Amino acid sequence: MAKVYGAVEVNPERCKGCDLCVVACPCDVLKLQPLEVNNRGYHYAYPDKADACIGCSSCAAVCPDGCITVYRYVDKG
Repeated sequence: MAKVYGAVEVNPERCKGCDLCVVACPCDVLKLQPLEVNNRGYHYAYPDKADACIGCSSCAAVCPDGCITVYRYVDKG
């Protein structure tokens, strides 16, 4: 049976650290960077548990800045 995997990509320079994507993710893939900030001074989101992503795109749907891209791929093997 085919298994669906996902990959999430965040543009850290556009992210303002609103935390909406972190809350929306059902698999706890995303977190806010605790120490680093982007060039605008915000703690940005990053994929902490990238292997857990199922490609649901909930994070991208709630992102007000459109800085999240989600890819889905199917493993048929």
